[in-house]
Amino acid sequence: MESSQASYTQTDLVKYFLRLGTLGFGGPPALVSAMHRDLVMERGWISEEDYREGIALAQLAPGPLAAQLSIYLGYVHYGVSGATLAGLAFVLPSFVMVLALSWAYVQFNGFPWMQAIFYGIGAAVIGIIAMGTYKLTLKTVGKDTLGWVLFAISALATALAEQEILGLVLLSGGIYWLVKTSDFFQTGVGSGYAPFLLQALTVPTDSLLWKLALFFTKAGAFVFGSGLAIVPFLYGGVVKEYGWLTEQQFLDAVAVAMITPGPVVITVAFIGYLVAGFPGACVAAVATFLPCYLFTVLPAPYFKRWGKHPGVRAIVDGITVAAVGAIAGAVVVLARRQLVDVPAIVIAVGTLGLLYRVKKLSELYLIGGAALIGLLLRYYT
Repeated sequence: MESSQASYTQTDLVKYFLRLGTLGFGGPPALVSAMHRDLVMERGWISEEDYREGIALAQLAPGPLAAQLSIYLGYVHYGVSGATLAGLAFVLPSFVMVLALSWAYVQFNGFPWMQAIFYGIGAAVIGIIAMGTYKLTLKTVGKDTLGWVLFAISALATALAEQEILGLVLLSGGIYWLVKTSDFFQTGVGSGYAPFLLQALTVPTDSLLWKLALFFTKAGAFVFGSGLAIVPFLYGGVVKEYGWLTEQQFLDAVAVAMITPGPVVITVAFIGYLVAGFPGACVAAVATFLPCYLFTVLPAPYFKRWGKHPGVRAIVDGITVAAVGAIAGAVVVLARRQLVDVPAIVIAVGTLGLLYRVKKLSELYLIGGAALIGLLLRYYT
């Protein structure tokens, strides 16, 4: 990759993802929308075509959606070094914050105040991601009738099933290709890489850190969809199968992920810390993110090489439309779980209204205000 192709430096890219990883709340829907708004629409660093290719690859590969998209966007102009630095810059801020919260959680035997803060922030986040998804949908689908049909089907299926349906996303790509182009693949485009299997999966050991590494490698390598999709998998393992955490500890782990910026999947660091301290947090984070890094970087050259083929572009467009539909469906799922009473609904609707009326309002102010409202509602009502 030649840096001369870019209108920005690699340092600019790292600074952007450090900022997004430090201040980006709202989980996958909000983060994916923010990258589109900032890098495609406002700065013009990334083309719409490259963004669509990135989100399509992130949907096709297992692992957390937002982290994979950041890695791919780093790859676009700066290759492997850009992908590596962008991914690290995006993940590290939230990792450090989660480590600090993990230490405090252990020292003070839980967070009685956390649920109050999470109540307010969680409601505001619904408004933030709803606005982000609305803008992303208008930009991605536009006036494409077929796109709106595929979007609606994906959104409805995700909302009803409460999880992203990978087969539907792939089917959307196929349908879009069939309708939009009559070209057939003549080049035998393949995935270009062998399935990623860590040799460690076959190593018998009773070490707790090895058990953590194996479990979280599976989480990173075999769970598809956004970071939210990993939560049921983690629950089944750390609570039900291994008994590493209690039900309440696991709920607190998810809350920590939601009240900290950056990728939701960073909750693995909190879980690792509770199980095996600082080494456990590091092992859990590396084991989860390494597969998604490899699954993004290894096929990236093939996406870049064949991405402009009309047939490939049609498939990518179809997958992208379905992916945005799945994000919209995820907003509905999150809203059902988070907006449990009138005050929560008022916070969410108020946040949405403010974002709609005040174009450049910082989301950080909304998050801080919602946290304060949550505390006041808990302790003074």
